[in-house]
Amino acid sequence: MPNRLANESSPYLLQHAHNPVDWYPWGEEALARARSEDKPIFLSIGYSACHWCHVMERESFENDAIADLLNREFVAIKVDREERPDIDTIYMQAVQLMTGHGGWPMSMFLTPDGRPFYAGTYFPPTDRQGMPGFDRVLRHVADAYRSRRGDVEAASDEVQQAISSSMQVTTADRVVDRIALDRATQRIAQAYDPANGGFGGAPKFPPSMTLDFLMQVAWRGHDELREIITHTLTKMARGGMYDQIGGGFHRYSVDAHWLVPHFEKMLYDNALLARLYTRAWQWTKDPFFARIANEILGFVQREMTSPEGGFYSTLDADSEGEEGKFYVWSRAEVMEVLGAEEGRIFCALYDITDRGNWEGKNILNVPRDPESVAADLGVTIETLTDIAARGKCKLYGVRSQRVWPARDEKILTGWNGWMLAAFADAAVAFDRDEYRGVAKRNADFLLARVSDGRLSRSGRIPGLLEDYSGAAWGLALAYEATHERRYLDAARDLLEQILTRFADDENGGF
Repeated sequence: MPNRLANESSPYLLQHAHNPVDWYPWGEEALARARSEDKPIFLSIGYSACHWCHVMERESFENDAIADLLNREFVAIKVDREERPDIDTIYMQAVQLMTGHGGWPMSMFLTPDGRPFYAGTYFPPTDRQGMPGFDRVLRHVADAYRSRRGDVEAASDEVQQAISSSMQVTTADRVVDRIALDRATQRIAQAYDPANGGFGGAPKFPPSMTLDFLMQVAWRGHDELREIITHTLTKMARGGMYDQIGGGFHRYSVDAHWLVPHFEKMLYDNALLARLYTRAWQWTKDPFFARIANEILGFVQREMTSPEGGFYSTLDADSEGEEGKFYVWSRAEVMEVLGAEEGRIFCALYDITDRGNWEGKNILNVPRDPESVAADLGVTIETLTDIAARGKCKLYGVRSQRVWPARDEKILTGWNGWMLAAFADAAVAFDRDEYRGVAKRNADFLLARVSDGRLSRSGRIPGLLEDYSGAAWGLALAYEATHERRYLDAARDLLEQILTRFADDENGGF
């Protein structure tokens, strides 16, 4: 029997609509029941492309005994963190304060008025590898809520005070001047990884806005930043975090050298990265950066665009129950598709071996400069490039016959605004009418989401600051790409809504 999530539009919530857990979506109905029955709330936050969210669902939320315990002792609420980043942000602060780390699935235990008192992320169904089993956690928390209410209240008060303190804003006048920007630049540069690019160690997320900031600083004379920016962009795009066959970036690398990703693909990452590589090409005129920008945008056109011109949210990490299965190859598979001679050259370039570089399979990456690979193989760089291009097309065709990862087809306004900005910038940079057409269709799609000056985020969910600002940004750049005044007017109207609805007149900011 379906539970209450069957009436939701989020693909992530719908994935749980047939769990035996009596799930509620976030809302007054669930909170009112928790208050009336004096039951603690179990809040589970995740997203549809999350590998460990799928694992916890299979192991625990589809387990009848665990579901019975949850239903008896708790009011269970499920939240899609992409739909409700406002809720996710607050409780992510709490889980980080309480455990020292965060992540999804997020597992929070709340008092009936929504204050957290116990937290975690993924729990296995039974005790495993030093982690407590979810069954044992549920019994422990339920017992604590019934018999040690004072301790629960004290814990929730402490967390609430810590979160409130972290959100306080100083009212002193502050000026973001050149000195502050230079100081920030120095701090960032100190964390640079000269061997692998990027900043710090594993795991590594693509530092899109950090590199965008450094590029702006470099444009006014800091030539020493050029190496940091270009080396990082090159290493990321040659790594396994980048889909060498189909284009587009996976979410992040679990290692320090960009090889092994978590395989989900997020619209927002690819929006910011496509624009970043476009801007890097404008700055350096390196054709490699232009190729990566165009490959990302090609991936979005093929695999992430709705018939109406909106952009879908994510591609799953898993297919057929395994993370990354859609993307990895054996050497034998590649040789069979490409033939002995071209297969040998392709495998040398993309680090494809009989042994594999991840769980016996190969994640395609380019660890060496193509020029040195060509020299070792005794072929010209032009020959190597041609073989690589042909091989990628052939392997993409074969890969397309595999079972595809699931696609989360909700269309989030803010993320669409960011991708609109990427297509609009690329239309101007590369003078491509095709990109102008994509930008126009998406801009018109976003304008249709405005009603009485107000935006929706997705479906029935009202727009957040991210949605208003993202849509305004994208529409302003769509005006630059198309010279259609209505896009600039719409962006101005959204900015007026931001000032009316979100400005913090007392403390500054929004």
